[in-house]
Amino acid sequence: MRLASWMSGLTVVLGLVAPAVAAADQALAQKNACLACHAVDKKLVGPAFQDVAKKYAAQSDAQAQLAKSIKAGGAGKWGPVPMPAQPVLSDADAGLLAAWILKGSK
Repeated sequence: MRLASWMSGLTVVLGLVAPAVAAADQALAQKNACLACHAVDKKLVGPAFQDVAKKYAAQSDAQAQLAKSIKAGGAGKWGPVPMPAQPVLSDADAGLLAAWILKGSK
């Protein structure tokens, strides 16, 4: 009986933490101007985050590759407009952004 109660409590806590983490990752995207060129579900200057997630879905190292791309910037993957590099973004924050994007930005 105690285990069931503990598990129920854990479920409630995780239910509260997951939205907070997603909001933090969205705030990180806003803070680093990602949302100036990208939207979750539609193309702006750059591709929609959901389209990025689809493109990387089959790659086993998707998070690492996307984080590297975020930091290095690039051109030609999604059209003629280059994505500027984010060299001051920490590796940890680039990884958080990549994970958030790959989850469909939810």
